[in-house]
Amino acid sequence: MSAEQRLKELGLLLPAASAPAGNYASAVQTGNLLYLSGKAPSPVAGKVPQGKFGRDYSAQDGRALARSACLELLGAIRGQLGSLDRVAQFVELHGALNTVPEFAEHAEVLDGASDLLAEVFGPAGRHARSVIGVDSLRRGVPLTLKAIVEVKPA
Repeated sequence: MSAEQRLKELGLLLPAASAPAGNYASAVQTGNLLYLSGKAPSPVAGKVPQGKFGRDYSAQDGRALARSACLELLGAIRGQLGSLDRVAQFVELHGALNTVPEFAEHAEVLDGASDLLAEVFGPAGRHARSVIGVDSLRRGVPLTLKAIVEVKPA
């Protein structure tokens, strides 16, 4: 089943690709690799989520936030390539979490995004991954995700 069909089956709607917040591109393709800039979770009731893990959000909350940010990444991919069916392989996923120093459940948070990629892409969604905790992120968002994706030839 194609990734686009799988999205429909799961009842997931992707957000439109958002514009960059500064002087950079949301996605850059070189050869068969697509590099995606960082994406934060989607606004909820018109408000961008803000806060820190370990103070404002639990790891369980983080799974949903990571899933939301991953949907933003998928929207950027579709905006760049025209279809998620052009994805050959998710190569790498990187997460940055806005945390208090004591927070230690980084992997559990990022599983929200990794699980979504497996649901949508099957084996092509399996990726290398890293996650770090940081003292702050732009506009106080709780997390950002960026990725590298292998693209099928047009």
